[in-house]
Amino acid sequence: MERALDILLAFGPGDQALTAGELLKRVDLSRPTLYRLLRTLENKGFIISSGVPQRFALGASVAQLAHVWSTGLDVAALAQPMLQALWEQTCETVALLLHQGDHRVCVAELPSAQPLSFKRGVGHREAVARGASGRVILAHLQAPEVHLPTGPEGDALRKRLQQIREQGYEVSRDELIKGAVAVAVPVFLGDGRVVGSLAVFGPSVRVDAACVRRFVELLKSQSVRLSQALGRRS
Repeated sequence: MERALDILLAFGPGDQALTAGELLKRVDLSRPTLYRLLRTLENKGFIISSGVPQRFALGASVAQLAHVWSTGLDVAALAQPMLQALWEQTCETVALLLHQGDHRVCVAELPSAQPLSFKRGVGHREAVARGASGRVILAHLQAPEVHLPTGPEGDALRKRLQQIREQGYEVSRDELIKGAVAVAVPVFLGDGRVVGSLAVFGPSVRVDAACVRRFVELLKSQSVRLSQALGRRS
C-alpha cells in the first residue's frame, strides 16, 4: 500500500504523464514491482496509461478523492495557527483572504491590539485588482486578464502583476485606506492554483521599509506552512 502511494505522490504540478523510467527515478522500486503496482492502480482508476512508449497519468479516482477533500476543506480553520504566529510576530492586524470571482473576501482576521491600527473585518469584499491582498492573488491566476480594466490602466496593471510574480509579494500604501500599509503573499492549493492571500495591515507611521522587508519574510514562511496544509508539496 505504501509503495503504491509513493507512485501517486511521485506526480507533481505540471506532470501530465510520466514514463516508467521517469517514475523509477522518483520511487525506490524495481521495474517489475513498479509495473505490478501500476496495473493495480490502473484497475482502480487511479492511473491511466496510453501511448508508445507507454506513459502514465493520474486517473479519475484521484480527482474524485480531491473533490471530496476540497469540498470539506475549511481554509480559515487551517490558517489559524499561521495567522496567530503572524499576529504575535508582527503585532499588526493579519488576515486571510480568499479569491471569489472578481473579488477577494476576508475569511479570517486577527486585529492588532495596538491603539492605532487598521482592520476590514471578516466578510469584507474588495475587487481582486485592488489592494496588495487582491493583486497578489490576481498575479498568480491562470487568466488574470479577465479581471483587468482596458486601456492604459490595464497595461500598467499587467506590468505590475509580472513584477509581483517575480518577487512573490505585493505592498500597497495609502491605496484603500489613507495612512495604511498592506503587505501580502499568495497561498496555493495542492495542484498549484492560487486560493487566496495572507496579509499584514498596519499604519505607515510604524510600518517603514525595514518592517515591510521583515513582514515579507514572515508572510512567506507562514504561506508555505498553509499551502503545505492545503496539499502543496513544494
